[in-house]
Amino acid sequence: MKAKKLLIPFLLLLSLTAYKSIEQPDYIDVTELRKLYSSGDPTKWPAPELDKSIDKKAFQDIGVLSDVPYPAYNPYSKEKESLGKILFFDPRLSRSGQIACASCHNPELGWTDNLTRSFGHDRQTGKRNSMTILNSAYAKTLFWDGRASSLEDQAQFPIGDPLEMNEKLTIAVDKIAEIKGYNELFVAAFGDKKVDQQRIQYAIATFERSINSPKSKFDQFVSGKSDAYTDAQVKGLHLFRTKAQCINCHNTPYFSDNQFHNDGQTLFGTKNEDFGRYNVTKNKDDLGKFRTPPLREVVNTKPWMHHGHFPSLLDVVELYNLGNPAPIQKKYAGTARDSLIPKPDPLLKKLDLNKEEISDLLAFIETLSTPTRRIIIPTLPK
Repeated sequence: MKAKKLLIPFLLLLSLTAYKSIEQPDYIDVTELRKLYSSGDPTKWPAPELDKSIDKKAFQDIGVLSDVPYPAYNPYSKEKESLGKILFFDPRLSRSGQIACASCHNPELGWTDNLTRSFGHDRQTGKRNSMTILNSAYAKTLFWDGRASSLEDQAQFPIGDPLEMNEKLTIAVDKIAEIKGYNELFVAAFGDKKVDQQRIQYAIATFERSINSPKSKFDQFVSGKSDAYTDAQVKGLHLFRTKAQCINCHNTPYFSDNQFHNDGQTLFGTKNEDFGRYNVTKNKDDLGKFRTPPLREVVNTKPWMHHGHFPSLLDVVELYNLGNPAPIQKKYAGTARDSLIPKPDPLLKKLDLNKEEISDLLAFIETLSTPTRRIIIPTLPK
């Protein structure tokens, strides 16, 4: 009888334990999480919670960046980087002689300009927020809509854009060729003083590949420095890869899948309407899709999203927490524009993150950024 009385509480306790394991199968306390994530061995990390649409075989988890990749057709040289840096800061590539690449990509502002949308030729406002060039060596396409296939390809677009530098490429090249001070720089970089469009693009691209993040607190933590993170940051890292679902798009050590997604921010039917990738491909499957921006240095690249309408990272996280509702103007229902109504990515779902989880997630995201570094602005050739 006594044994039976002892058995009943034991069975009750066992059932409660079983219930908890069903309700919270992935629960690990912060001490254990710290140990796993800072082990220096990513194979020991808890499994990421990936959407069923993600190709598990192609998926690459977050981690420390590899060495900068340089294409075989444009190998690195110190002389080419130096020339590219000068060209990057030279406003004479623009029609007005006042706008350089660095005008929208300021090294003291996270290599962007911290404006909602940049000013270009004649103080015209562009249509999108300037993306940072930090770590752009790891990007597979460039611009929000991916219209450039490489950094070399990208370098030509701002020069000819009427809203940006507004100069004909042939004239821009001729202006650089006429500056005697460039002769020795082209000789050092390419072997002779010939100036052409390709060499300008190759030099600028080589310089841009040199603009990379130093080791962040995240890099230090996952490489074995277990005390680099607070408990909140540890929990935020785990949320990033699990409940918050950020890992579905912001994966790889670049913290971007280099893909395009409709994040519900097409602003359909408004003056700021932007169809993103569709403008390049004319494929209706690409309506409203934009390139996934990397999250490294994201604290320094405000404001956020392709339109620059989000002044804080909390705004961005809250929007994703709500599943990115994308209201469509009812006045277009049943009209010819029906076929152009974008469909938000199925990955966007309500996350049900509470305030503490949002705070922890933001604490982690901040560890992906590093203090702003100044660089020596080059003296322009004459």
